Amino acid sequence: MLRLSPAFNRGFSKAWLLGGFVFLYLPIVALVVYSFNDSPLANVWRGFTLKWYGALMHDDEMLSGLWLSMKVAFFSATGSVVLGTFAAFALVKYKRFWGRTMFSGMVNAPLVMPEVVIGLSLLLMLVEVQRVTGYPDRGAMTIWLGHLLLGMSYATVVVQARLQELNPSLEEAAMDLGAKPRSVFFLITLPMISQAMMSAWLLTFTLSLDDVVVSAFLSGPGSTTMPLVIFSRARLGLNPTVNAMATLIVLAVSIGVIITSYVIARNERRRQQEIAAAARE
Repeated sequence: MLRLSPAFNRGFSKAWLLGGFVFLYLPIVALVVYSFNDSPLANVWRGFTLKWYGALMHDDEMLSGLWLSMKVAFFSATGSVVLGTFAAFALVKYKRFWGRTMFSGMVNAPLVMPEVVIGLSLLLMLVEVQRVTGYPDRGAMTIWLGHLLLGMSYATVVVQARLQELNPSLEEAAMDLGAKPRSVFFLITLPMISQAMMSAWLLTFTLSLDDVVVSAFLSGPGSTTMPLVIFSRARLGLNPTVNAMATLIVLAVSIGVIITSYVIARNERRRQQEIAAAARE
């Protein structure tokens, strides 16, 4: 039996890790580099320039699509976290209630269902609702509803995993001391799951900002999101203004991830210190 040396195993593992990072991040680096390309062709380097960033500032279609995507992503992420937290709380804290199995299945169904099926079903439902009631017209509201449906499922899974790890004795002790269930939730449970809620918000915000399929089904005239603008332009050939937009988004996301990671790590250290101090007492 062939036995490999520990040094070879370590080197092989590092090589695989490096290869994975190169595979994942080299396209992003190339995109950033070519956003400074003076050539109108996306893959032909002709010199350094910032003109595409200036052209982006005058691209009304792209900017309006970005603004719409940011608004929809913000409200869908916020709504997803609120509804997902309530759903996760019901599934974790109440083990037995009528319709629990169906409720759990409906919450998790969007995670495994193809987006094209979700988008088509929502389109048919909203068209029928509009035919009967005259509302809503396809636009930002319908896109938000579709993204809310998807985001709530992801938020529920994230928050539910955190709730299952909590020590129930803390909540029981608070109730034994006379705290009402509402006070226990806001003073005990909510602070302990706040990091999971923040992670769920970032995840659903990213999913909404990136979505193409559901947005394509639910968008209407004058409500084209940024991914739809980029997708429509890709059919005719992309110009470096798209690279410039993507570079700005990568920069904003990187800053947001760094700040969020720092805040989560700081809060976790503070929580561990408080737990250690309480144990010493």
